[in-house]
Amino acid sequence: MSVSTAQSAARIDILSRDENLIALAKPSGLSVLRDRSGMACLWDQLPELIGGKPYQVHRIDKGTSGVLLVARNAQAQKSLTRSFQNRSVRKFYLAWVTGRFRTGGVIDLPLRRGRKSRFRVAGQREDIRFNKGVWHLNGAPAADGLSSSTRVRPLLTQDGQTLLLLQPLTGRTHQLRVHLSWIGHPILGDELYGRPADPAQQAGRLLLHCHRLIVPGWGVYTAPLPPDWRLNRSATERPRA
Repeated sequence: MSVSTAQSAARIDILSRDENLIALAKPSGLSVLRDRSGMACLWDQLPELIGGKPYQVHRIDKGTSGVLLVARNAQAQKSLTRSFQNRSVRKFYLAWVTGRFRTGGVIDLPLRRGRKSRFRVAGQREDIRFNKGVWHLNGAPAADGLSSSTRVRPLLTQDGQTLLLLQPLTGRTHQLRVHLSWIGHPILGDELYGRPADPAQQAGRLLLHCHRLIVPGWGVYTAPLPPDWRLNRSATERPRA
């Protein structure tokens, strides 16, 4: 089912629904909650869309597309929120990044809050090392650094850019975007953590997509790639999570 409202031209696809949970495919450019721009947000549209009061479970960035789960009652919200908090939900994202990403591994770089609502690695860029499949800091992180890990696997490289399958093992704000930027492979279209003036990084949107959520006891929720996603479909029609 697809819904488009008068408040927003963005189409919202309902992936699945029952009496406890609705899984949506959030489009890029639509905030989950109201932000400083004053533009319509997804939460304003949800009561009409789902036919009742929505209960928040988690969020994804405004520029990110893909799976978003919304509880339909307080009991379901409590159960689902607990699953996200204890990290039992397995999350898989797809992202186009700059450069040739030759090997997979784990980005194990702690994060801390930076300036102007941004986040950064809790150390110096020149201290990042890659050893035995792990990106890590060579030395102790800043005292306020929070552990943060992302599993990375390259799927396809073309035109000097790489399509990655990402699994955040922790749930820090902007984790995927910061991790990839700090190891030298910012996500295409990321104006906050990349170099938007660089032609190699320019895109019509942030090319980050929440592809699949696996929620124990609830199910597997997958969002198809949106129409504006630039890719070689023959190579990535079914990315394996």
